[in-house]
Amino acid sequence: MKRLKLFWKILTETGASSLLLSYVVFVFIDAALITLTEPTFTTYKQGLWYCYAVISTAGFGDLVVTTLLPRVLSVILTIYSTLVIAIATGVIVNYYSTVTNIKNKETLDSFMDRLENLPDLSKDELREMAQQVKKFRAGQENGSL
Repeated sequence: MKRLKLFWKILTETGASSLLLSYVVFVFIDAALITLTEPTFTTYKQGLWYCYAVISTAGFGDLVVTTLLPRVLSVILTIYSTLVIAIATGVIVNYYSTVTNIKNKETLDSFMDRLENLPDLSKDELREMAQQVKKFRAGQENGSL
């Protein structure tokens, strides 16, 4: 649940939530238009199922559109789906990278402040700093940085 809240926070702060909401609305409208214009579809559920098959690129083959407008709508839905996934992925990666860089900068600034006040630190604080340096160097040697 915590990750879902973080995901939603990222989407709202970056404005990608509007894109996602418009995409969901488009899917439902697209399903309705396909259901209305495709003679082989008799229920809205069939239109939604077909849209799911298009979005997931599974193309189950149990439902197929045969007229021009539903085919065009299917192509638009496929392109829109690809763009939404690409944009959402980019937004999340960029946000995560920015947050990580901020945390690293804050950690480095804190460490530098402690170094500047080295003569004033207690032995325990010096031991703690030494452990942090050892941990940092071990991470560099293992390639985890």
